Amino acid sequence: MSTEVWQRGSIPGYEPLLMPVVHSFLQVKEDVAGLVAHLDEELLWREPAGAASIGFHIRHIGGSTERLLTYARGERLSAEQLAAAKAESTERPLRDALVAEVQAALDRALTQVRSTSADSLLLERTVGRAGLPSTTLGLLFHAAEHATRHAGQAITTARILVGGR
Repeated sequence: MSTEVWQRGSIPGYEPLLMPVVHSFLQVKEDVAGLVAHLDEELLWREPAGAASIGFHIRHIGGSTERLLTYARGERLSAEQLAAAKAESTERPLRDALVAEVQAALDRALTQVRSTSADSLLLERTVGRAGLPSTTLGLLFHAAEHATRHAGQAITTARILVGGR
């Protein structure tokens, strides 16, 4: 097994306080690419015992990351983002398109993190229609944690589906 991203040291060009966020997003990129490379289309969308499919988890990583980072910028979700959130559980893009979609979303997230200054981390932000309280840092951390959680769920689901193969 290769060394995990967080064990490889700092990534140049990022605020040191945000390095855990950077490491998480980079690890998710690697994990998704490695996982999906070995799955066929049928396994990607299978829902074992009614659980969410691997494809859903991967698609949700991209969409939820984009939404959370929108809030981190102090913006509200667009109509397009709201429609995309609804489509996450119903649309089933082909494997290569799915991977490209999530990798692009994570690249955009990393670009935003790179441009986030330390003095903006504690700015108050609101989430959703209810305007739930957070901060820039809280949203960046949650986006990274949420992406990591769904990558782990996708990996576990894949292991269940492929068994000893």
